[in-house]
Amino acid sequence: MRRGFGVLAAIVLSFAATSPAAAADPLMVNGAGATFPYPLYSKWFFEYSNANPGVKFNYQSIGSGGGIKQITAGTVDFGATDAPMTEEEMKALKGPILHIPTAIGAVVLVYNLDKVEGGLKLTPDVLAGIYLGKITRWNDPKIAELNKNITMPNADIVVAHRSDGSGTTDIFTNYLAAVSIEWRAKVGRGKSVKWPVGLGGKGNEGVSGVVKQTPGAVGYVELAYARQNKMKIASLRNREGNYVVPTLEATSAAAAGVAKSMPDDFRVSLVDAPGGDAWPISGLTWLLVYKEQKDAAKGKALVQFLKWALSDGQKMEAALDYAALPKPVAEKVDKALRQITSGGKSLY
Repeated sequence: MRRGFGVLAAIVLSFAATSPAAAADPLMVNGAGATFPYPLYSKWFFEYSNANPGVKFNYQSIGSGGGIKQITAGTVDFGATDAPMTEEEMKALKGPILHIPTAIGAVVLVYNLDKVEGGLKLTPDVLAGIYLGKITRWNDPKIAELNKNITMPNADIVVAHRSDGSGTTDIFTNYLAAVSIEWRAKVGRGKSVKWPVGLGGKGNEGVSGVVKQTPGAVGYVELAYARQNKMKIASLRNREGNYVVPTLEATSAAAAGVAKSMPDDFRVSLVDAPGGDAWPISGLTWLLVYKEQKDAAKGKALVQFLKWALSDGQKMEAALDYAALPKPVAEKVDKALRQITSGGKSLY
C-alpha cells in the first residue's frame, strides 16, 4: 500500500498523474461508498490514473450506506457497497443500475487480549452469544472449553461494531442470522442494526481503532485492515466443523461454489459457504453504476476503468488480502459492461 488507512471515512481521496496534460484538464470521476474495499480501490485509482493521466478519481470512503444514498441522489458517478441494494432501495433510483463485483473479501474477528497472543478459537454459537451480550467475560466456560490450551483471562468482553451504515455490517449480521436463530429473531441483518451491546466505530478504520485502544475488545473488520494494523485474528468454526483462519485461500474457497451459479444481477451472498477450507464470513463487494450515463465522456471513462479492473486490476488483489473474482465470474461481469450506454449507445 502506498498510504496508511488512518481515519478516512470523511476524506476525499484524489489520485491522478502529475503530467502537465493531466493537470491541465483532467476528467473527474467521482465515487463514494464502502470502506471494506478502500485499500484495493485506492491502489487501483492510483495505478490507473498513472497509466491514464487524463482521468482523475475522487473517492469518499464513507460506508456502503452513504454510497447507496449518493448514487441514488445522483451526486456521484458511481457508488460502492458490500451489501447488494434491496428491491426497496432500487425503487428509489433514477434508473436501472448494475452491481459490478470487483473483489472478494473476508470479514474477520479481531481482539485485544495481552496474554493471548494467538490461536483464539470461536464457534458460531459463541460469537452470536458475545454479540447478543449473553457471553460477557473472556473466561466464560463456553470460550474456555474451545481454548483448553490457553488460559483465558478473567476480563470483561468489550464488543466493537460499526456505528455507520455499513456493508461490512451487512455481511457480518447476515452471517450471524444464518447461524443463530436467536440473532435472526432479535436483531436480524442489515447495513445498520440495533446492537444489543457494544461500542461503535465509524468505518473499518474506526472499529480497528476501538479494538486496538480497548483492552478486552473484540470486533469485526475486513482482513486487509486487520493485517495492516497487525491485529490478532481469531479462527472460526465453519459449517463443515473445521476451525479456519482467514486467508486468501480460505476466502477464495468460499467463492468457488458460488461461481458456478452466479445470478445475472450478481447480487449473491457468500456467508456460511460450503467447503472444508472456506472462511464463513466472506463477501463480494460491488461498484454501482447506472446503465444509462448522462455524461458520455465520464461514462466511457468509467467503463474503460472497469474493463481494466476486471483484468489488470485483479492481479493486484492478492497482495492486499483480497481474493480475485473467479475467471468465469470476471468474464460474465465484463459482458455486463456492454449494457452501459449513453443516449442509447453502448460505451463499451
